[in-house]
Amino acid sequence: MAASPTGRALRATMLAFGLAILAVFALAAQSLTMGDAALANQRGNDLVKADLLIEPSAIQPGKPFTVALRLRTKEHWHTYWRNPGDSGLPTEIRWSLPPGFRAGPIQWPTPQRLPVGPLMNFGYEGETFLLTQITPPADLAPVGRVTLKADASWLVCEKECIPGGASLSASAPAAPDVASVAPDPASAQAFALARDQQPTPLSGATFDASGDAFTVTAPLPAGMTADEIRDAAFFPVDESLLENAAPQKRDIKDGKLTLTMQRSAPASAALSHLAGVISLTAASGATRGYEISIGDPPPAVASLPISQPAFAVPPRATAPTSTGADAASLTLWMALVLAFAGGMVLNLMPCVFPVLSIKVLSLAQGGGKTPRAMRLHGLSYGAGVLVSFVALAAMLIAARQAGASIGWGFQLQSPPVVALLAYVMFAMGLGLSGAVQLGASWSGLGDRLTRRASYGGSFFTGILAAVVASPCTGPFMGAAIGFSLTQSAGMAIAVFIALGAGLAFPFVLLTFLPALMKRMPRPGRWMEILKQALAFPLYATAAWLIWVLSQQVSPIGLSLALGGLVAVALAIWAAGLAAAAGRGGAIAARVVVALALVIAVACIWRVDETRHAPGAVAATGEGVEPFTQQRLNALLTERKPVLVNLTAAWCITCMVNERTTLDTASVRDAMQARGVAYLKGDWTNQNPEITALLARFGRGGVPLYLVYRGEGVEEAPVVLPQILTPATVIEALSALPARIALRKEGGDHTP
Repeated sequence: MAASPTGRALRATMLAFGLAILAVFALAAQSLTMGDAALANQRGNDLVKADLLIEPSAIQPGKPFTVALRLRTKEHWHTYWRNPGDSGLPTEIRWSLPPGFRAGPIQWPTPQRLPVGPLMNFGYEGETFLLTQITPPADLAPVGRVTLKADASWLVCEKECIPGGASLSASAPAAPDVASVAPDPASAQAFALARDQQPTPLSGATFDASGDAFTVTAPLPAGMTADEIRDAAFFPVDESLLENAAPQKRDIKDGKLTLTMQRSAPASAALSHLAGVISLTAASGATRGYEISIGDPPPAVASLPISQPAFAVPPRATAPTSTGADAASLTLWMALVLAFAGGMVLNLMPCVFPVLSIKVLSLAQGGGKTPRAMRLHGLSYGAGVLVSFVALAAMLIAARQAGASIGWGFQLQSPPVVALLAYVMFAMGLGLSGAVQLGASWSGLGDRLTRRASYGGSFFTGILAAVVASPCTGPFMGAAIGFSLTQSAGMAIAVFIALGAGLAFPFVLLTFLPALMKRMPRPGRWMEILKQALAFPLYATAAWLIWVLSQQVSPIGLSLALGGLVAVALAIWAAGLAAAAGRGGAIAARVVVALALVIAVACIWRVDETRHAPGAVAATGEGVEPFTQQRLNALLTERKPVLVNLTAAWCITCMVNERTTLDTASVRDAMQARGVAYLKGDWTNQNPEITALLARFGRGGVPLYLVYRGEGVEEAPVVLPQILTPATVIEALSALPARIALRKEGGDHTP
């Protein structure tokens, strides 16, 4: 029997949807691989141009020399100092040096205050040099050239923030240790500018912390008078010391400068050491920095020079996760077993179950007429799942190797992917509701090509199941995915194949056990009713995806997505009309289908232009603070207990945990009774700080729940399971020391 015009139109529509899913999936990975900086580059010039410079013209055995990472930033954009201020991340350098070479810490130039709305950041605009001292081995052979390699990563911001990075190298000849070596003339001017940006040590400074006021007093540098100073600012190394955006009042008397500032935590422990930079701007506009260090540094950091990066992420936890195995301690075989088990659990998640149930229903209706046909349907579905997971792994690995800060579920950080999935779910729902006869076309996609090609529908269902599974995280998955992202590409792909095999296994097993299918009720009216009922979970999924999109884009972007949804409905309706119309009517209907799909694609394309800035923090509820690494560091410095919840709007597991556990009265009461601060990190959009914390704990994606006992910045927190219950959280909170429960506002009343 020849396929009807309606069937052909619907098959073409679904094939277009399938190809679109894969295409947008790949585009999302490509955009994240390049990073948001690449998207900005497409609008103009590069935001940051980086290169590596070596100061001497030759390298001698055992004689330290200086190299510079030069960053030239686009006008109005900035990178960050070691203490970035109220937001941002400092630039990092990871060295790959020849054997025996050692790299010192970054020598940070004098920063400037960079107001961004109500926030105050510390960083650099224009051309900046980050110096590092390199020490070669004493037995360096004076033969050939020495090549130094460095991977630099930075966050560059204006009104939005974009992570970036570059792999750099520089070389110089090795020379014998017989005579002095002159600086390289090609870089001499650059190093002169670099040293002019460096702060010089200044002795004789003092500080005083009284209540919420904080003062720093320092003698004026030699040869400088009060009349020559137009502006002054203090930049503390400690990220939690000051209210950065508060004004700094200066007073100059008797040859001494006094800066009065607002302390951010007046009730914290007494301060015994202060390190930072005083910046003085002369009437001519020239700015010079002066490095101060007052008091004895704490023993834990006494050996660290002031130039050491101050961005502190707590060490990786050794506490057990819900699987009983941390990613850092897994073997490949353990990771494969956990990934397979996690994939099986995904079948029960609300994002996967509706799609899978539709496929089971199609087989029960006769989609697999013989045991052989059923097995081939199962294998086709499994192949679709595995191909998708291999493609996902390849995109994820390539993106991370290119420097993008992404993880599991990364494609749902892309608004076009979210919108497209919403359109597919909505279209499938219309078909199941009876708006068009989609069921037969769905399960028999490509039926007229060849008999073997009739299993394309099952293959496509496997692709769709893999795509919609990515927002879900279940037991066993976290450690396995985190392990995969720290291994070689081959091992990572093996873990993802195991995850896909676990997802496909139950359905494939069902198709190889026809006795189970025979136990299902005979086809009849009940199947039609069930098919229509299954449309509503798909409508709910589409509605949820639109809600996720509303967290990612502006109201204009949301309007575009809703307009595209209407265009999808119009395309499907017109495809149905084409069958009943005459020749001219069918042509007109197909034109409407084409125009409607063009409108839907245009809406998807445009919605990406309305996304929120990376790292944007969503609104939080009462008693919940948005997560930033600076705020976490401040709380840990004050020795306060903290619960960290890293989540995302597209993570269904996260949403369920919040509704059933974290937002319940019993858990909130337990946190309040013990004075626990609640920090919530939203990874719906890209956020480099959240990505860095996930990576530190061996996780490739959300959720991640951490409980800090309040024992200081170096504390390793307890990692809670990925599936929470109130009892689990309350038990973790009840294990906090009694001294924490006794703390009151205004001090620690521990006996």
